[in-house]
Amino acid sequence: MARLPRLVVPFQAHHVIQRGHHQQLIFRDAADHIAFLDWLKEGAKRFKVALHAYVLMPDHVHLLATPSDAEGLARMMQWLGRYYVPYFNQKYDRAGTLWQGRYKATVVDAETYLLLCSRYIELNPVRSGLVAAPTDYQWSSYVHHIGARQDPLITDHQVYWDLGNTPFDREIAYKKLVEQPLSANEMTAITQATLKGWALGGAQFMQMLEKQANRRVSPAKRGRPAKKVKVDEEKEASSYLV
Repeated sequence: MARLPRLVVPFQAHHVIQRGHHQQLIFRDAADHIAFLDWLKEGAKRFKVALHAYVLMPDHVHLLATPSDAEGLARMMQWLGRYYVPYFNQKYDRAGTLWQGRYKATVVDAETYLLLCSRYIELNPVRSGLVAAPTDYQWSSYVHHIGARQDPLITDHQVYWDLGNTPFDREIAYKKLVEQPLSANEMTAITQATLKGWALGGAQFMQMLEKQANRRVSPAKRGRPAKKVKVDEEKEASSYLV
């Protein structure tokens, strides 16, 4: 069956994952992180993509972003590759691709899933065992959301603003949210939707998207998959949970 084009919907939030080829390191020192974030900031501004959350893991990247048109997200990711990959290859005397295929993305129902996705992203370093607390990880948007440091990359989403009437109220409310662990079902739902390119939201949101995009935005019901296929999909999904 032919693969459906990636679903990108203007003015809707998207969760994006880009992994290194064969899970190789894509950041080796602080300068690599800084260079990537600089190009990410420039690309987001150039292609009119609002960034709401991010984390740079050693071998992959998570972004939560809202594009203002149907092409902006892809152009931003291409922009990043066009500048960061040659930088990385030259610095470490390597050649060839750095990314594991196309980036993965899902459209997110902001009212229901935006803060959940933000927590999922910013808790990644804790789940992976890199740090004991999200405040200990330098390369994420968490410290911005709790008011410890302003991050010029971040455009706060309206859903975040709705957490409180003042910055202090919002920061405290967000910190309390992050202190609540995500369930296994929540993490699996986010990961599977992102890997497969299906939208993440409730029934009403899905119906609205299908009408707007004139295509399916969730998987069709089918019979039980072959055991090997199921095992392979679960293995791939588990690798993205961290």
